[in-house]
Amino acid sequence: MSPDRYGTDILASDPHRQGRFAHRPTTRDAVAELGLVVEEVETGWVGAVTAVEKSGGMHVVVLEDRRGRTRTFPLGAGFWVDGKPVCLVPPTRAVARGPVTAGGRALTASGSLAVANQKARVARASRIWVEGRHDAELVERVWGDDLRVEGVVVELLEGVDNLEAVLRDFRPGPQRRAGVLVDHLVRGSKETRLVEAALKALPGRAHVLVLGHPYVDVWQAVRPERVGLAAWPDVPRGTDIKTGTLAALGWPHDDQADVARGWKRILGSVRSYKDLSPELLGRMEELIDFVTAVPE
Repeated sequence: MSPDRYGTDILASDPHRQGRFAHRPTTRDAVAELGLVVEEVETGWVGAVTAVEKSGGMHVVVLEDRRGRTRTFPLGAGFWVDGKPVCLVPPTRAVARGPVTAGGRALTASGSLAVANQKARVARASRIWVEGRHDAELVERVWGDDLRVEGVVVELLEGVDNLEAVLRDFRPGPQRRAGVLVDHLVRGSKETRLVEAALKALPGRAHVLVLGHPYVDVWQAVRPERVGLAAWPDVPRGTDIKTGTLAALGWPHDDQADVARGWKRILGSVRSYKDLSPELLGRMEELIDFVTAVPE
């Protein structure tokens, strides 16, 4: 009988894996996690993942090269990681989910037990103020779920210079407490002097709690190892703290847009309370306890 020219099993061998094609690597899926360094094959662009977004109905990935320049590419095939082809896929909910207890119960980013299906309660009369937008965004990232459950609104001072006017306008009282978080609240600082002056003759002083952390800017309350540093840089007096920090990191720092992108990277590195310094954690927990300990 003549041999079967079609072979006994057409799936038994792959003609594309023969000869010089035998060792061609296969493409695998890779989650586009923040910080993953990839190469876009067509352009040769190499960069770290800084964001995965939806644009025009499709997922895109933003890659930042070592000079701080960014480019956006469609998510999918056409990338290399560690010299091997990958198909970039967006992070799933399972990858991005929050912390859990040893027994599997969900926690908020602050470490509190998450309350399932809990709607935000009506806002309390009491308030917490922070100095600026970056402070507010960091508080929201870690304590946002807790504050919504408790009905606590966080507002901006836009600088401790405004503290006296804000508190006088707020008119704190027994059912209307004010908590304030201040940057660089240390002995002899300008911030300390302004706080003392604001509280000196304030009506309802007993219903106000002003606490602070020792850092010149709230950026430094993020653990430095989250952005690859052993310690935050000592920025010389007279140099803007944000600009100086970005320069020390080797990140772009020429204008406000660079500052905004730099802060986004730092904020994006914060996953939970464990990524913050105890000096900030303790003060925020005290403030939340203070404004929520009001009989209703």
